[in-house]
Amino acid sequence: MIAAIIFRMNAAPPNDTFLRACFCQPTPYTPVWLMRQAGRYLPEYRATRAKAGSFMGLATNVDFATQVTLQPLERYALDAAILFSDILTVPDAMGLGLSFADGEGPRFARPVRDEGAVAALAVPDMAKLRYVFDAVTSIRRALNGRVPLIGFAGSPWTLACYMVEGAGSDDYRLVKTLLYSRPDLMHQILAVNADAVALYLNTQIEAGAQAVMLFDSWGGVLADGAFQAFSLAYLQRVLAQLKTQHNGQRIARIVFTKGGGLWLEEIAAIKPDVIGVDWSVDLSRARRQIGQQIALQGNLDPNVLFAPAPKIEAEVDRVLRSFGAPGGHVFNLGHGISQHTPPESVAVLVDSVHRISRGMREAA
Repeated sequence: MIAAIIFRMNAAPPNDTFLRACFCQPTPYTPVWLMRQAGRYLPEYRATRAKAGSFMGLATNVDFATQVTLQPLERYALDAAILFSDILTVPDAMGLGLSFADGEGPRFARPVRDEGAVAALAVPDMAKLRYVFDAVTSIRRALNGRVPLIGFAGSPWTLACYMVEGAGSDDYRLVKTLLYSRPDLMHQILAVNADAVALYLNTQIEAGAQAVMLFDSWGGVLADGAFQAFSLAYLQRVLAQLKTQHNGQRIARIVFTKGGGLWLEEIAAIKPDVIGVDWSVDLSRARRQIGQQIALQGNLDPNVLFAPAPKIEAEVDRVLRSFGAPGGHVFNLGHGISQHTPPESVAVLVDSVHRISRGMREAA
C-alpha cells in the first residue's frame, strides 16, 4: 500500500498541461487556475468553514484543508490545485500570535517594531508547521494525479509588512517608517523571512508540491529602488535556496509581485520559471521584455467575473490574444478571486480559456 502511494506521488500527473506551460513547453490549450480558487465564493467552502469553526480551524485540520482544496476541482476543469493555507503561517510559527477576527482579517498579538523583537526572530522549527506539510501530502494523495499541486508562501517583504504593522494596512506607515529610519533592522527581518520561506517551501516540495509560488502581494507599494533592495533581493535569496527538482521531476517556481509591472525585466533576472502579473500589464509587451525562457501567469481583472457571460468570454479572448503565440502562458486572474464572485461565472471563464485557446492553436 505504502509503495503504491509513493509510486503515485512520484509519477507524472496525467494532466501535466500546467507544468508544461510553466516550463514554456507546447500545450494543447492554455491551462488555467485561479488565485484563491478554494474560497468564500463557493457555498461548499462556506459550509466546510462553518464546520471548522474558524479559518485557522480549517487550515490546521488536514481533512478540512484537503476537502476545500479539492472543492473547486469538483466544479471546474481547472488545471492545477493550490494548497489551502495562509501566507502568515510562517510568522505565526515564529511566535507572533496570529489570529483571525471576523470582518477584520489577520492580526498579530506581538508585532515586530524594535530591536528586541527583531533580535528574537529566527527561522522556525518546521515541526510547528507539520499541519501544512501533512495537508500537502494528503491533497497530493487525494488528487491521485488528476492535476498538479501548487504550494506557496508569502514573500519576505509581504510577510514583513504584516509582522511590523501587526495587521493589514492601508498606508504601510509603520513598516515604511522602519524601512527608512532603520534599514538595518528591516534587512535583518527580511533575511530571517527569506531563509524561513525557503525552508518552508522546500519542505512543501518534499511533502508533494510540484510547483511553488511566492506571493509578493505588497511589493508594488514600494518605491523604485526600495523594491529592488527590500523585496527583489530577498525574492532572489529564496529562489537561490529552492529545490529545482525532486524525485526526478522539475519543480516550477512562480513569483508574483502585485503592482510589479515596472520591474518585469529585473524580476526575470532572478530567474523564476514563471512570473505572475496583474491586470495592469500588457502581456504582449511583457513577453517582449522577458523573452521566451520564462513563462507568464495572468492576468484577467477579477472584476470581469461580475460581467455577463459574453463579456467574460470577450475578455478571456482579449487576454489570450494579447499573449499571442501558444506556449509559456498560464491563465489566471490578476489577483485573488473576490468572495462575491458568482460561481457560474467561473465556469464560463474556465470553459472559455480552454475552448478559445484550443481554437487559436487549431487556426495557427
